[in-house]
Amino acid sequence: MKVVLRIGGSVIASPPNSVLISKYVDLLKGLKAEGHEFVVVVGGGSIARDFIELARKVGLSEQNQDDLAILVSRLFAQLLAMRLGEFGTEFVPTSVPQVIQLLNEKKIIVMGGLRPGMTTDAVAAMVAEKVDADLLIKATDQEGIYTKNPDKHTDAEKIDQLSLDDIWDLLEEDKHKAGIHQILDPEAVRLLQRSKTKTIVVNGFKPDNIPLAIKGKRIGTLIE
Repeated sequence: MKVVLRIGGSVIASPPNSVLISKYVDLLKGLKAEGHEFVVVVGGGSIARDFIELARKVGLSEQNQDDLAILVSRLFAQLLAMRLGEFGTEFVPTSVPQVIQLLNEKKIIVMGGLRPGMTTDAVAAMVAEKVDADLLIKATDQEGIYTKNPDKHTDAEKIDQLSLDDIWDLLEEDKHKAGIHQILDPEAVRLLQRSKTKTIVVNGFKPDNIPLAIKGKRIGTLIE
């Protein structure tokens, strides 16, 4: 199976979690040995948002703020790629054509952000479309998608399955801005609506959720 795995910065980078990163490395190696192909997209988490806020305070443009966040995400991608050793590619791709070219190496590809105005959610959705992925998994800091933000509402209920059309009613923001942080970014939803890539949102603090999602087990929130 060809899988795009989006690991949220909230999971491995807020704060940086060396134990969890190592668990993901071991997991990816094992799944690769089973024959699965992976493109992993990682975010910069709270560190990226700290740089965005710093850039905003010193008067940098929103594009500059995004540029800094992208650099942070690529640092975490490089760390993960290095830890994968021979299982991973030697460099972090900075464009979709590079990703497509690296697929020929039959190794695990790890990347961060690509360009200002596009979150790593949108990057993962775009890559999934371009490489014709069988599945997009988003590993986040929640058990899935909820009726409301569970961090703000105690009566929020997890949704087991929903359509992409239904997601719009759950988004707090309907357009991109630097540092946006919600269950799915609006541009990613638009891309997924176009590609119709099967997507599952799971709790990324439990790496074992990844093989369960690949096997089609009922876990997290299925988006179809």
